[in-house]
Formats: sequence, structure tokens, C-alpha cells
Amino acid sequence: MGAVKETFYLSHGSPMMSIDESIEARQFFRSWRTHTFPHKPKAILIISGHWDTPRPSVNVVDRNDTIYDFYNFPDAMYKLKYTPPGAPALAKRVKQLLMERGGFQTVDEDTERGLDHGAWVPLMFMYPEADVPVCQLSIQSHRDGTYHYNMGRALSPLKDEGVLILGSGATTHNLRALQPQGSAPSPWALEFDSWLQEALLQGRYEDVNQFDVKAPHAKKAHPWPDHFYPLHVAMGAAGENSQAKLVHHSWSNGSLSYSSYQFTADQ
Repeated sequence: MGAVKETFYLSHGSPMMSIDESIEARQFFRSWRTHTFPHKPKAILIISGHWDTPRPSVNVVDRNDTIYDFYNFPDAMYKLKYTPPGAPALAKRVKQLLMERGGFQTVDEDTERGLDHGAWVPLMFMYPEADVPVCQLSIQSHRDGTYHYNMGRALSPLKDEGVLILGSGATTHNLRALQPQGSAPSPWALEFDSWLQEALLQGRYEDVNQFDVKAPHAKKAHPWPDHFYPLHVAMGAAGENSQAKLVHHSWSNGSLSYSSYQFTADQ
């Protein structure tokens, strides 16, 4: 395909989504090609909250392995495999853009890492044939939202090269606040989720970059920001004049928001 206008932030939520059909977001990912993004991209760059490194890192592999980075879950989950081709050329391009346009002095290459569950669980439903090359980029949780937004801005040219940029995290991510499945969303989680939706749809991206001081209950929604920074990368890659759209909204376990967003560049 040609240029890609859209970038996306996906809330991948619990790894249980891989086997639990009661999780509503699972159907959103299943219908990806039908209702959200019908095109087949040349390659996918995915930024997952589950790969956190001191410096930006890309995986440079010919074939992605399946990483089971979760513990004490049902055995069936450890038998799932999603092994799409790697994208070494894309990884090199990402490194080039981050260093030349983003001012990053060092971008590491990981020649062994595959895809963590923040990447392969949603992709397993979105592209079940596993025939689209995938490269993964890490986040740096010790940095801030603006840092990751600027990372995205540096990567913006990838869209013109047919690359689909996906941030994968969770709109709210406080594992200590999880409640039994079927519980009503907690008020604090609703307030944070609503604030984010309003800020994005109104184009208040600078407020989102400073969510830790602007958003209600920011520290409770994200005690550690690793699952939120993929949003900033996707937002930055779309551009400051892009239009945000809510493409999915559901809850699980009383505090886990699966809100997912599309960002479309203003032509």
C-alpha cells in the first residue's frame, strides 16, 4: 500500500484477552480489518509498554518469537504462538530517524528479542495470518510524555513509507486496583478516562504530554507510566494538527480501560 495517514494507540489490557472471549475489546481487535483499518500495511512498528529500556531500542530479527512475559496464567496461553516476520530494514530506518531527526545519540539494536504480549496479543487478532513484518520499539519510563511525543514526531516519515505505527498500552493501568470481572468502573478511573478522551478529541495534546500534572488521578491511573507512553509516540507520529478519534471503549475488572484511539494527519 501507499502512505498511511493514521497512527493508533491501542489498549491491550490483560493478557487474558488472548483466550477470554468475554473481554469486549477482543472483538474490537478481531474486527480491525473490517471496521477500523482495512488496509494491509507494508510493515508495522509497534511500541509496547512491556519493553522498557534505558535508551531507545529496536528489535532487529528475521522472525519474531513469542514472548510469554506473564506469570501464573492458564496453560493454554503459553501454547499460543504468533511469529510474524521481523522487519530489519524498518528497524534500521527507525534508528536512523531517531538519531537524525530526533536527536537521539544512541539507539540500541536487539538481535534476539521477539514480541511481548503487549504486541502479539492484539496483533494475533488484528493480523491472524502473521504475514505483516513487525518491528518493536521500546519506551523509556524514566522519561516524560514530551520525550515520547518527540520520539513519535521523529518517526512521522514512516507513514509516507507505508508503515503502520501502533502504540500499545492501557489507558488506565493500576494492577493493584483491579476488581472482579463484571465490576463497575471505579470513579477515579472514569474521571481519568473521560479527561483523556476530552483532551484528545479537542486536540489538547500538550495537556496530554503533561498528563501527570494536568489529569485527575494521574498517579492512580498510572502508578508507573510505561503503559501510557506508547500513546505519546502514536500522537507525536501523527502530528500536532492531527485529529483524534475514539475507536473503541470498554472496561474490565473495574479499573482497566480499553479506550483506543486513532490519530489522522491533517492534510
